[in-house]
Amino acid sequence: MPRVTLRHTFHVRNSPAALRAHLSQPQSYVGLSPLVVAVRDVEAGERETRYVSVERFRFMGVKYDNLIRVTLRSTPEAVEGEVASPGGVRLDYRFRLTGRDGGTEVEDMLVVRAWARPLLNFAARKAREVQLARAEVLTSRLG
Repeated sequence: MPRVTLRHTFHVRNSPAALRAHLSQPQSYVGLSPLVVAVRDVEAGERETRYVSVERFRFMGVKYDNLIRVTLRSTPEAVEGEVASPGGVRLDYRFRLTGRDGGTEVEDMLVVRAWARPLLNFAARKAREVQLARAEVLTSRLG
């Protein structure tokens, strides 16, 4: 399956613990991605949380809600997980959180996979837009 890896590193003026707590909650992702408008069916387990994220797309004036399955895990140094979209796009993500300069250096890494190159190109372009916007939103919310 073709794949693209995207990385973006940025600084937030808050502690790694505060970012970990925020990124470990499914509800925090509403608005953190400009596409995510809701989360539902949250199942919190001992080691991971699973939920459905509602991504809203508009294409030629038509609204489409894409329901994606998300698995979320928190470790002492990162928040990570997997996303499975019904269209055959898969995404692995990891926010590595490192204390630095009185705040946190966040390395946001995404690995996007899709069954066809045109779909991968579209998904990777959208993922990069979301990744860059997410840095601004996190900085605004917590920094």
